[in-house]
Amino acid sequence: MRVHLIGLILLASTAVPALVQAQSRGDTIERRVDRVEQQLRAVQRRVFPNGAPVEPEIGGQPAVTEPGGAPGGDAVTSLTQRVDALETQLRALTGQIEENGYRTRQLDEAVTRLRAELGARLDRVEQGAAPPQAEPRPRPPADEPAEEPAEPPPSRSTRPAPDAPAVPTSAEEAYNAGYRLWDQRRFGDAQAALEAAATRYPTGRWISWTRNLLGRAYLDDGKPATAARVLLANYQENPRGDRAADSLFYLGQALTQLNRRTEACRVYDELARVYPDARAQLRDQIPQARRAARCAAN
Repeated sequence: MRVHLIGLILLASTAVPALVQAQSRGDTIERRVDRVEQQLRAVQRRVFPNGAPVEPEIGGQPAVTEPGGAPGGDAVTSLTQRVDALETQLRALTGQIEENGYRTRQLDEAVTRLRAELGARLDRVEQGAAPPQAEPRPRPPADEPAEEPAEPPPSRSTRPAPDAPAVPTSAEEAYNAGYRLWDQRRFGDAQAALEAAATRYPTGRWISWTRNLLGRAYLDDGKPATAARVLLANYQENPRGDRAADSLFYLGQALTQLNRRTEACRVYDELARVYPDARAQLRDQIPQARRAARCAAN
C-alpha cells in the first residue's frame, strides 16, 4: 500500500507541471488570436469603410480540451493555424492599402502635371502669333435659350436696356448684365462687364458663372489663348463651382482651336472622370467635341 501511494504521488507531481504548461500555452495562443483578430478588424475598417468586412477564410475547428480545462494537442494546432491564416490576410490587406495609396498619389501627380503643362503652354501661345479666328457662334433656335442654366437660373426680368444700363447691385445682376451683352454678340463689352463683375464680386456662387462666361466671351471673340487661361483658372480655383465642368469643356474647345489637340483630349478625359454627372446638355456635346479634337475612342 505504501509503495502504491508513493507511486501515485510521483505520478501526480509529474502531471501537474505538464498540465500547467499546457494551460499557459493555450492562454498565450488565445491572446495571440484575439490580438491578431483585433488588428485585422482595424485594417478591414480602413479597406472597407462603407461595407461589411470580408471574413477570413479560416477553417476553424472546435477546441478540444483535455481533462482539467487545458487545450489538447489538436486544439493548440487548430489555434496556431488560425493565427497563421489571420496574419496572412492581415499582411494582404496591409499591402492593398499601400497599393491604393500609391495609385492615388500617381493620379494626383498626373493631374498636377497636366495643369502645369497647360499653364506653361498657354504662356507660350500668348507670346506667339495671333490665334486663328473662331467661327461665328451659331444662333440657337428661337424656342431654345442661348444657354441652359442650372437652378436657380439667372433672372432675366425687366431690366434697363443695354443703351442705358443700371449699375448692378448684386453678383447676379452683374452676371446678367454681361450675359445680355454676350447674347447680343457684343463680345468686347461683355468681356469688360464680366471682368468688372468678377473683380467686384470675387466670391459666392455667381463667380463660377461669371468667369466661365468671360472665358466663352473671349473664345467667341476669336481669342482662344486668353479664353483658355480664364477657363483653366475657373476650374482650378473653384472645382466645385456651378460652371466648373463647363469651363473644362470650353477649355477643350479653346485648345482645339489652338491646335493643341492632345491636350484637348486630356481635358475631355478629365472632364469625364471628375464630373461624370455633368448636366445632360454638356454631356451631349462631348462626343462631337472629341471628334473635332481627333481624340481616340474611349
